[in-house]
Amino acid sequence: MTDFTARRTMMVDTQVRPSDVTKFPIIEAMLTVAREEFVPAAQREAAYAGEDMDLGQGRVMVEPRTLAKMLDALAIDRNELVLDVGCALGYSTAVIARMAEAVVAVEEDEAMAQEAQDALLAAGADNAVVHQGAMMNGAAQHGPYDAIVVQGGVQNVPDALLDQLKDGGRIGCIFMNGPLGEARIGHKRGNKMSWRLAFNATAAILPGFETEKTFTL
Repeated sequence: MTDFTARRTMMVDTQVRPSDVTKFPIIEAMLTVAREEFVPAAQREAAYAGEDMDLGQGRVMVEPRTLAKMLDALAIDRNELVLDVGCALGYSTAVIARMAEAVVAVEEDEAMAQEAQDALLAAGADNAVVHQGAMMNGAAQHGPYDAIVVQGGVQNVPDALLDQLKDGGRIGCIFMNGPLGEARIGHKRGNKMSWRLAFNATAAILPGFETEKTFTL
């Protein structure tokens, strides 16, 4: 029988801590949340691998290191409302739920959204809810949000999503340029966004976050 608790500890000790992530709420959440409960059943043995997990349909579950460093850069507080975009099967939402006051997750794949909600309920994350709908649209009816996390790559961040940030709020995204990517944190002041580089990372680009193609004659 697989000792997933030991694998969780190894994940934190070999993937998270060596990446300069030391904030207690992140470490505690990643040591507590059973990642194997938020992956496809056939991939449970690979739940703690240090790489993105292919979920099919061009979607991935972001590797533990990248998620941890993004949460570290966002510095989520206990009294904050967070929007988790592209939650897939809900792991990132479960982790954030242990750090924030409440989390709204957005997943446009209906089957994934239902699985995520079921897994979050089973894990006791009663301060998290899954909204099924287009990821690029967010979930304005539950906002505005103190922080937004995008669980995948972007080339463009829709204004509809940025509009859901509170003044003074921040958003974390992985901007992709070909095979290379950078995780950046955006801070909202008034109606303006300012972005800073947090660390290098890559991820599959989420539907709706591609650069709009323009054609010229």
